[in-house]
Amino acid sequence: MAMVDTASGTLAELALRSHDASWTYTRWTLLPDDSNRYEVIDGVLYMTTAPSAFHQWIVSRIVYQLYAQVEQPQLGLVLWAPIGVLMPGCEPVQPDILVVRQADLAIIRERRVHGVPALIVEVLSPSNATQDTEIKRAAYARAGVAEYWIVRPVERDVLVHTLPDASLGSFLQIDHVGANAELASPTLPFRAPVASFFAGAPDETP
Repeated sequence: MAMVDTASGTLAELALRSHDASWTYTRWTLLPDDSNRYEVIDGVLYMTTAPSAFHQWIVSRIVYQLYAQVEQPQLGLVLWAPIGVLMPGCEPVQPDILVVRQADLAIIRERRVHGVPALIVEVLSPSNATQDTEIKRAAYARAGVAEYWIVRPVERDVLVHTLPDASLGSFLQIDHVGANAELASPTLPFRAPVASFFAGAPDETP
């Protein structure tokens, strides 16, 4: 659902979570298909409303470049939300973007991803910054995601996380890639100027 920002009179994004930690994949499958994003992390249900146009523009720019450098050379498959990803502790999550290596395509079955992608990308929204920078980051580290990008539209930069430590629930390496720098993936054959993720959007409101 969305709520009205009383200061601006516009619709604001909204993020909610369940009070209990009893949610499972089976319960998740019974939720309505209503354009909201529902995710279950360690038994807690998280719901976020539809993202902004700027958020979707950023996702499209990253997908386009990943497709050219990873999918087109048949090194892997690029997917984006809405799609359910089932990993340990995640039943499921719906990342903005993910990459599955060509050798691991068997984890895609029954309309879901049943395994750990090679790369997960989340684009921060005002409503769910904590979810991506803390809750999901810890969950992805525990699941063993090799590379996790947090794309920050306000700062126009990217935080690249690698070397997941499942026992600590954190990534041992975090590299800040600034607005004027080039992002070179530590685990995939991918390079792109960070500025190319943001430039030219019709609406740059996060």
